[in-house]
Amino acid sequence: MSRTQSLRQDVREQGGRRRDGGGAAAPRPRPGADRDSAYWWEAVAEGRFLVQYCADCRTPRFPAREVCAVCLSLEWEWRDGTGTGTVDGWTVTRRTFHPAFEAPYTVLRVALDDGPALYCWGCLVDADPDDLYRGRPVEAVFTDVGPAPDDGATTGGAAFAKVVDWRPRE
Repeated sequence: MSRTQSLRQDVREQGGRRRDGGGAAAPRPRPGADRDSAYWWEAVAEGRFLVQYCADCRTPRFPAREVCAVCLSLEWEWRDGTGTGTVDGWTVTRRTFHPAFEAPYTVLRVALDDGPALYCWGCLVDADPDDLYRGRPVEAVFTDVGPAPDDGATTGGAAFAKVVDWRPRE
């Protein structure tokens, strides 16, 4: 039996917890960065929410990408974003697909307040998914995903230790 199969079996037997009761059965996946998003992940690690803007036509874009979809410019800049938005959609996962996540958990698609057609995804925190509705205001929460695995295995290909999750705001 592989390590992954063993963790999955452990999760099934213990309802999403390790047998020793010590929390999630595996580290939460760590975000992987590419050429376009590396600077954004560095800002998230510092607790900052950034949005990329075209340096020529000033159109905001998120997630980060090399080419502006409006004017095809290859120039961009980063600006502080609001870190706020509204719920555009969500899913409640009731089955454990990764041993680091205890089911049920809710993943949101958030329409960012920084501009039209800008979306960010993340888990719902500090709220019940039954209280969600489309258009509900939310704010970014920077969640520490913990240290890198000790076994040298990668869970996302990067050393970034924070992710963006979302909580309701009034």
